[in-house]
Formats: sequence, structure tokens, C-alpha cells
Amino acid sequence: MKVPRLRTRSFSLFTVTFCLLILTLGGCSYLFYPKASTYLEQAKGATALETTEKLVAMLEASTQAARDPNGYRAGMDNLHNQLHALDEAMCQVTPQQADTPAYSKATTLRKELWTIFKPLWRHRDDQPVREAHLDLVNARLQDLRESLRALKG
Repeated sequence: MKVPRLRTRSFSLFTVTFCLLILTLGGCSYLFYPKASTYLEQAKGATALETTEKLVAMLEASTQAARDPNGYRAGMDNLHNQLHALDEAMCQVTPQQADTPAYSKATTLRKELWTIFKPLWRHRDDQPVREAHLDLVNARLQDLRESLRALKG
């Protein structure tokens, strides 16, 4: 029996769409960024704030590594995965901490880091552009560190 071609295409399109939907709604960052969980474990502290502070230090080290004209790719990859780990760590604060203005500021700074990182990733092969964006990342990391200190009390 010959299966109509239209039905086969519809089934294939449905299958692909369904799989993409499951992946995007399932919070699959560790599926695409498996090193993020490794960095989160390395930075694990007694509290979510300590973990976040350690991740900020790791991010600062990665921005320095990404400045290397020849070996910048490893630093950029680490920076990318550590930003995903930072997202996860910031979601683990207590509800009392999440209701503070300092946490709101920290969340805004985390979003700004992603806003800076996206064009940085796009132009990572262009040294002057990379340097300019890394300077912005460093400035935001310093602001984030200050916000975390205020949140800690």
C-alpha cells in the first residue's frame, strides 16, 4: 500500500515540532550546556549567595582568559557556560532574599550580562570589539559583586 506523500510530510513536521517544543519547555540548558552544571558544582557554597559570589569570581577569570589574542576561544566557552551556571545559581536564593531591592538589582545586572554577551559572542573573533565587550562584562560583574554584598547584609 502506498502512503500518500502529504501525510508523511505532515507527520515528520509534527514530530520535529513536538521534539523542539519538549526541548524548549523542558528547561534543557544542561542538555545544550553540560559544563554549566560542572561550574555550578565547582562553585557550590553553603548558600546560594556564596555560590553566586564564587561564580562571579570564575566569570572574572574567564573574561581575563578571553582577552588572550590566540587562546580566547576556551575563555569564551567558559564564560558562556558560567553565565548559564549563574542563571541557575540566582534561582536558588531564598524567597526572603528574592524580595529585596538588592536581588532585583542583581537580577537586572545578570540580564545585562546576557545583553552584553550576545554581541560579544557574535563578534568574538574581532579582538578590539571583544576587548570592548569584555570591559563591559567586567564592569557589570563588579556591580553584581557589590549588589551581592548588599544582599548578604
